[in-house]
Amino acid sequence: MDILKTGGNVFLTGEPGAGKTYVLNQYIEWLEDCGVGVAVTASTGIAATHIGGMTIHAWSGIGARDELSAYDLDRIATKEKIVKRVKAAKVLVIDEISMLDGRMLDMVERVCRTIRQRPEAFGGLQIILVGDFFQLPPIAARGDMPRFAFESNGWQNARFLTCYLTEQFRQEDDLLLSLLGSIRKGEIEEEHYTLLGEQTEIELENIEPTKLFTHNKDVDAVNESRLTELGGSVATFTMESRGAKPVLEGLMKNCLSPQSLRLKREAMVMCTKNNFEVGYVNGTLGRVVDFDGVDGWPIIETSDGRKIKMTPAPWSVEEDGKVTAEITQVPLRLAWAITIHKSQGMSLDAAEIDLRNAFTYGQGYVALSRVRTLAGMKILGLNANSLMVDPKIIAMDQKFHVESDDVEDTFSEMDEKEITDMHTAFIAASGGKIPAPGEAKASKDDRAALRLKKESTFETTKDFVLKGLSVPQIAKEREMALSTIWTHVEKLTEEGAITRDQLHTLAARTDNWQRVYDDLSAAMEEYGTEKLKPIYEACGEKYDYDLVRLGRILYTLQK
Repeated sequence: MDILKTGGNVFLTGEPGAGKTYVLNQYIEWLEDCGVGVAVTASTGIAATHIGGMTIHAWSGIGARDELSAYDLDRIATKEKIVKRVKAAKVLVIDEISMLDGRMLDMVERVCRTIRQRPEAFGGLQIILVGDFFQLPPIAARGDMPRFAFESNGWQNARFLTCYLTEQFRQEDDLLLSLLGSIRKGEIEEEHYTLLGEQTEIELENIEPTKLFTHNKDVDAVNESRLTELGGSVATFTMESRGAKPVLEGLMKNCLSPQSLRLKREAMVMCTKNNFEVGYVNGTLGRVVDFDGVDGWPIIETSDGRKIKMTPAPWSVEEDGKVTAEITQVPLRLAWAITIHKSQGMSLDAAEIDLRNAFTYGQGYVALSRVRTLAGMKILGLNANSLMVDPKIIAMDQKFHVESDDVEDTFSEMDEKEITDMHTAFIAASGGKIPAPGEAKASKDDRAALRLKKESTFETTKDFVLKGLSVPQIAKEREMALSTIWTHVEKLTEEGAITRDQLHTLAARTDNWQRVYDDLSAAMEEYGTEKLKPIYEACGEKYDYDLVRLGRILYTLQK
């Protein structure tokens, strides 16, 4: 946060679940408290809704263009709405930067510099790029090779400070974390394929997993099969079209909704278009709960319980301000299965993953990192490409780590006043003011009060333990990974803040705990307590890592 607040251009990165969005939201809130205009955008519609923003394509006025002529630039620079928002912003955020082609970033840079009429990169805006290049790469236009954002002129000219977050708040499984880490380093061994091979045998109970495939044809086959299995009548919605036939064919091919959409009650569906006002985006998941009694349009219920009537939406092509072709369809598609590409940014409790036809770098990594634990992951198949990542990204990732370390070292050598003065100067130059204590808006104060309670994060975990909550319950309440809560418990135990008797309340939920503990103790006598995996394996992999960690804590206390 100290680095962001200086006003320097920042590349904020880290593994999935490292807290990038959390840090970003904290910074955006601080800017708003200071009265500084911030434009929050992302490379995709799904990512934009995650952070409450809009796509960078829409914000900049570039839209679907894959190149920017002088004429295009002039037209954009005369559109009042675009000029107003580009000039009003002092900070521009672009989330999911891995999926933004470098050519697009260069176009955004040109638009900002032209509208703001300043020679600096991006017209002097502070630029915050957020993302992880191990995620799926950008899709290049016209079959060109994708160009990563860091390969653009705009990236080089902006001189980004890299901030690499290293903590983990999503994955709750040490084995899965180790696997994902090895994939990022390009250090895949036979043991990793063996581990995933074992996941082909598990059965997921009490939850319907989302199926992830690499290709749309596999997704369509599963979805049609599941629709057939549902009882009740089918409601069919047919796409309407008008305009030039060649253009219409391209529109229909690229539209995610089918020309003939077949639905039933209880069908799992995904929205295929953004409608921020109604409350859905391209990628919103839900199920059909009814059809409107008047006009027959489907009513869906989203995962957060909202019910939305899905009315037809248009997709169109314009030329010189006139619509040359347009199609209209209910913006839905079946979604018992989705592509790995569409899953990016999601966190899933359970998934069935098919990587037998993996064809591009990063597909396996993205799919595996969607799931919180190996226990929630069933592998339907792998191929030789499944776990590959782009060697260029591995090399750049090492460079990002070094850059981040250098930035951290530089700031650690600065005194607090020097850093604070930089914060003040940036906000003043942006036309804002850092509020004195108590000056922030009431709603902001309320949120700040909640975040800045005097008790530490360890004390909060302790309170939950003393109330009798299990570690999984605490993790859910605090929205943290299980491994993070276990680290808190271990630290609190070492400091004597939690007693052995209080820890036994965690064990009390386990049948035959004494027998479990005896097995774990015997393994620790032989293999020690430094690493969990030898203990886990010595017990025949009968006990999950949560029990192994609990046993280690109690064993250490006893010794």
